[in-house]
Amino acid sequence: MTAVEEEPAVAVDLFGDQIALARQFTAALAEHGEERGLIGPLELPRLWTRHVLNSVIAAPLFHGSVADIGSGAGLPGIVLAIARPDVHWTLIEPMERRVIWLNEQVEALGLANVDVLRARAEEVSRPGGFDVVTARAVSALKNLIPLTAPLVRDGGELTLLKGMNAPNEIDAAQKQIKKFRLSDVRVEVLGEDVLPETTRVVRAVVR
Repeated sequence: MTAVEEEPAVAVDLFGDQIALARQFTAALAEHGEERGLIGPLELPRLWTRHVLNSVIAAPLFHGSVADIGSGAGLPGIVLAIARPDVHWTLIEPMERRVIWLNEQVEALGLANVDVLRARAEEVSRPGGFDVVTARAVSALKNLIPLTAPLVRDGGELTLLKGMNAPNEIDAAQKQIKKFRLSDVRVEVLGEDVLPETTRVVRAVVR
């Protein structure tokens, strides 16, 4: 069996008094993630660094009501809900087996600030919209904007976790940025001097 990455010391700093729940979730993902098709076998040696810490470093960016599109294994949705119990999270995921997993984790972790919704993003309707919509490793920005922007309230934000190619994705999504009235579109790099691998977030205001 592939060895699971040991918890990096910085995890305690990032999760604070929520670290026990973060450990519980990461352990569950390490034990069951591969067999349930949530993560690949190559992810175990970098589970904390590449996935859990990569997600939690963005926790300060969220407020109010947040939708996580394509929550999958709970990255970033469950991780962020653990770190930010003061924020209400709606995890939107179309695949039944992943929805089952998400609901199991919400119950096991006692996350009263989370709703899990089995749906595709384009099927979701929320009067007034969400304060923030996020997604991680779902699709290229030009495809992601049409799925996420309609769910954001007027004046709300997109906060999308992306990879190294984020600036190029913004360049390729100019048509969608204009169509869905995004402003102040930018890449923010999180975790410099804190994490071994930084997190890039594409942020924008939706009008």
